[in-house]
Amino acid sequence: MLPLWLFGALTLYPAKECALYNNLKHTTNRDNVMLDMTRPYTMIQHHKGQYLVKVPDATPSQRWVDDDCLTLRPLRGTPLYEKKDTEAKSASKPTKKADDSQERSVQKKLSKPLLLALSWHNAFCETHRYKKECKRGWKRLLGRSKSDNNFVLHGLWPQPKNRVYCGVERRYITADKYKKWNKLPEPKLTAATKAKLKEVMPGVDSNLHRHEWIKHGTCYGTDAETYFKDAIALTNEVRNSDVARFFQKNVGKRITIQRLREVVDRSFGKGTGSRVELRCNRGLISEIWLHLDGDGDSLSRLLKNGKKVYSRCKRGMIDREGFGK
Repeated sequence: MLPLWLFGALTLYPAKECALYNNLKHTTNRDNVMLDMTRPYTMIQHHKGQYLVKVPDATPSQRWVDDDCLTLRPLRGTPLYEKKDTEAKSASKPTKKADDSQERSVQKKLSKPLLLALSWHNAFCETHRYKKECKRGWKRLLGRSKSDNNFVLHGLWPQPKNRVYCGVERRYITADKYKKWNKLPEPKLTAATKAKLKEVMPGVDSNLHRHEWIKHGTCYGTDAETYFKDAIALTNEVRNSDVARFFQKNVGKRITIQRLREVVDRSFGKGTGSRVELRCNRGLISEIWLHLDGDGDSLSRLLKNGKKVYSRCKRGMIDREGFGK
């Protein structure tokens, strides 16, 4: 059977929400463009399980998408530019009662307890030099990265640890487990939140945010925007505390878990240090894990309600920026 595209331009319809990429390898999606479920697309080419389609509002306007994201016929019940203006306006302005109901629903589903994992970026890059966020190109030679000598966000993980992949399609779970993070959908974030996330999570360059959302964020109980905003706020509390200043002051030195917990107690309240553990790799302190629980949006309150934990790593070196130092 001859391929359909030989007979001219073919109209295809979205089967599900998928990202539209600039290239076949799915490494770039300028402006985070997604399939619009309410519109058809014109196919330009089919190659290796992907369609090249025309996206008039995007730059560039030709984008690649997995072929199982599109169908020959629109899904039943999917409106294709058929909403009236009045319907669109009423949909965009829900009543206060509906808003309140939705907010209560989200609060009820919000997952507790949580584990906030923060990496010491110097040590992470020392042991992961191949990562994009750790490449030491000519720009890095001009000055220090903002993440050097600082904590960066690894993830905010609902507990227990087996609470993962909530409502996620099997194909995304498989891609995630094989570390094909470029195949995962881009979380729906505003430009402002994406920019703030990149400041505290340089791993965005390696699609870490996609992995974190698919595996952990889907179990948080909110949308991606709220999940990452909360994670950013908690990370910045640590970065702006005496805990971060203690690490920066002791770069190149060894510290103990006991000393760290004393600093955490001083920063966030008596007893909070017992909710923190060290994670070490090759003698370097790679991460600190903060165990959180309860209500509230302040790290001090969440730590006080967290569980007391045992730290297998008792001491480690606070690594300097750069490789082999």
